[in-house]
Amino acid sequence: MSITHDLSFINLIMEASLLVKLVMGLLALLSLMSWYWIFRKWFQINSAQSKANRFERDFWSGGDLDQMYQAAASGRFRSGGMERIFEAGYREFNKLRSGSKNPDQTATIDGSRRAMRATYQREVDDLDSHLSFLASVGSVSPYIGLFGTVWGIMNAFRGLANVGAATLNHVAPGIAEALIATAIGLFAAIPAVVAYNRFSYDIDRLGIRFESFMEEFSNILQRNLR
Repeated sequence: MSITHDLSFINLIMEASLLVKLVMGLLALLSLMSWYWIFRKWFQINSAQSKANRFERDFWSGGDLDQMYQAAASGRFRSGGMERIFEAGYREFNKLRSGSKNPDQTATIDGSRRAMRATYQREVDDLDSHLSFLASVGSVSPYIGLFGTVWGIMNAFRGLANVGAATLNHVAPGIAEALIATAIGLFAAIPAVVAYNRFSYDIDRLGIRFESFMEEFSNILQRNLR
């Protein structure tokens, strides 16, 4: 076989040792899983942002709170995080206000805030789910690939021990097949790190929007009590 054929990408993978092949397979699996979660989180976060935009537009347009609550309660599984926070807070507000003829304003607002805070935490936890997997892939994959590379290079030099005069033709295939593991590790790690950083930023921004809405909505409820 010619040197060019020996150094082709597919042939180098096929000629790699068993352990290096296992490392490459593991990295390929991690890469596929990370891309799955990258696309899934991308759609989830974009959907959460668009639903928050729509709800804020409707909320600040001066609509009736009771009608908005009924719409949020009837479409709970289709609504966004901010709408569910509104629903939880307004439901608790109505419950505490109707439970007494002279409700305590502080207790009523605090109860509504606690309900919104609990829903907020669930929404943020759902957005954060599986981001740790992307972080793990981004941090571990280069080291897994490096392990495969070190093992492959070690095997290449062990093979050279039986060769009287080592030339580039003898060294290149073993070194090249070993370096493929590092390349695959970087291919798995780089998109995962970029996606993790971007998604973390977007979720933080959404969390700030949720918290700002909770404070503003609490002020509105307090004025309604007065």
